[in-house]
Amino acid sequence: MYTIEQLREIIKGELDKQEYIEIPYSLFEPIKYIMEDGGKRLRPVLTLMAYNLYRDDIQKALKSAIGIEIFHNYTLLHDDVMDDAELRRGRMTVHKKWNSNVAILSGDAAAITAYKYIETCEDAYLRNVIDGFNQVAMDVCKGQQYDMEFETREEVSEEEYIHMIYLKTSVLIAGSMRHGALIAGAPKKEYDALYDFGGYLGLVFQLQDDYLDVYGDVEEFGKKIGGDILCNKKTYLLIKAFELAGEEDRALLKQWMTKGHFDPEEKIREVTAIYDRVGVKEAVMAKIDDYLEKSRIALEEIEVPAERKVRFQEMIAYIGGRKK
Repeated sequence: MYTIEQLREIIKGELDKQEYIEIPYSLFEPIKYIMEDGGKRLRPVLTLMAYNLYRDDIQKALKSAIGIEIFHNYTLLHDDVMDDAELRRGRMTVHKKWNSNVAILSGDAAAITAYKYIETCEDAYLRNVIDGFNQVAMDVCKGQQYDMEFETREEVSEEEYIHMIYLKTSVLIAGSMRHGALIAGAPKKEYDALYDFGGYLGLVFQLQDDYLDVYGDVEEFGKKIGGDILCNKKTYLLIKAFELAGEEDRALLKQWMTKGHFDPEEKIREVTAIYDRVGVKEAVMAKIDDYLEKSRIALEEIEVPAERKVRFQEMIAYIGGRKK
């Protein structure tokens, strides 16, 4: 069994070849830019981990795993344009370094490149691979649409929000794991269970991002802290704040959300203080822990020797540690 660090090194070595770059270079340079700034490579690591549960010849799955990472970065390119984000992983976003047209077109090229890589699997699995990834790609788009619609709505329920982040974030993590197990020849029951496992981890990941946007460190998080508060983004924290707050704090929250002119630092400070008073931090921590436990239960359904699942336990611990 490969360790997580070994898999990261293998993925890095493959990405360093930059075989995804074509002519004209100007179309692929932004893809290279966003790919080379790192990140945790979570999705390709999970793809190879799922494959490695059943088979040791992971080189056969490497191109497909890289394709999933390219697809993930394509979604980031477009997300940053839609959010007009300035930073990604501590660096200028592509549309700020170049412009929005460059980011959109290079993102399109990245999506096509991703499919070219993902379909480099054994022919016996190709139909299921494409069907599965089409479902994932469409769900990601649906999640993004819900996210945009929520921006114009006054109220969003916790259930609606969880469904949105499941589509926008979780399904790609879940699909990465299903993909790795599928092309390793795992039975359907098992790759479906790994999809569930990855789905719970994806929910944890997004809830942690919500949490870190308020309580994280900019050097570690790679983004400006408080951005969600400034743009009134309906995160889990804001939704829970309205649910948990008393009449006075709820009125204060509404005031901050409707103010046209304000000092950014003051708004971040005051809204965070409301979160602290009503127990939002504890609520999101409890939700994260609940999904971590559900991921452990899903992992128990995978009928392989316990020693082959050790890396997955480590991954749960690693992802759980992001909220610290």
